Amino acid sequence: MFVTVVIPIYNGESDLPDLLACLRSQTYPPRQVEYLLVDNNSQDQTIAGITQAIVEFEKAGLTLKLRSEPDIQSSYAARNVGIKASSGEIIAFTDADCRPQPQWLEKLITPFENTEIDLVFGEIEGLPSRNWLERYAEKNKVLSQHYTLENSFCPYGQTANLAARRSLFERIGLFRPFLTTGGDADFCWRALKESHDQSEKKWYFEPQAIVFHRHRSTLMELAKQWQRYGRSNRYLHELHGVELMTQSKRSYLIYLWARWLLREIPRYLLEIIRGKDAGIMLISTPINIYCNAQRLKGQSQAKLPDLARQIEYFP
Repeated sequence: MFVTVVIPIYNGESDLPDLLACLRSQTYPPRQVEYLLVDNNSQDQTIAGITQAIVEFEKAGLTLKLRSEPDIQSSYAARNVGIKASSGEIIAFTDADCRPQPQWLEKLITPFENTEIDLVFGEIEGLPSRNWLERYAEKNKVLSQHYTLENSFCPYGQTANLAARRSLFERIGLFRPFLTTGGDADFCWRALKESHDQSEKKWYFEPQAIVFHRHRSTLMELAKQWQRYGRSNRYLHELHGVELMTQSKRSYLIYLWARWLLREIPRYLLEIIRGKDAGIMLISTPINIYCNAQRLKGQSQAKLPDLARQIEYFP
């Protein structure tokens, strides 16, 4: 099957060398894939880096193309530009700050040999941690597709590691171009709702199709991440009726802090003294409370713009 890999990129100059190296190392037959990077109005040297790489890819027998989305600042609008410019029977997605492993594409595409499958999701793992916040995220596997595929409302996969048949986009439309978060869930849910028989499984999870992703390394980055999750929840509530996150009762928060101070700190300090690696468990409760507060903040401040309800279609 001929495959198009669509990757939106914004101010990705620093990510570009590692990303391109990962694309060059793919085991999928080179003549059966095109890599399509879509610049989303970058202000750094991203375009210059891609332009140079196109020549290098061509010399190596690989196809790399550049497209642009300068008008709508949204990764979903950029992905739509890539979809419309694609030639592939299958369209795969990852992000500029992801690191696809050599067999990523090969593993991600194989399940489409089953003609009933419309969507395939691969696994997302964290790059090696450098500090305690990244170690916390790594231990809790916050990026894993397992969480989204077990969503209580409806399963979905993240566009950091997702592939779909071109025919699916032709039937249900592309991403909502003005949506800034939650577009992967929205697209997957539209795809799954297309089938009248909800027991009919149209998607497949391939855990061996792996991309690595950086965890957030500062509290500010962590806050932005969880506020974005909160905004996504608000948008999906308005689009699909997902339940909103509720404010925790004060008594419950007092209980959590008391349990941490009186039970968890003594326990994990003792384990650390005994030489065990319990540092992440020692800080887990405060970080969990912090993340939930940031998610609630993002949800409470968000309002779905009218334009974000629009679905783009093939010309």
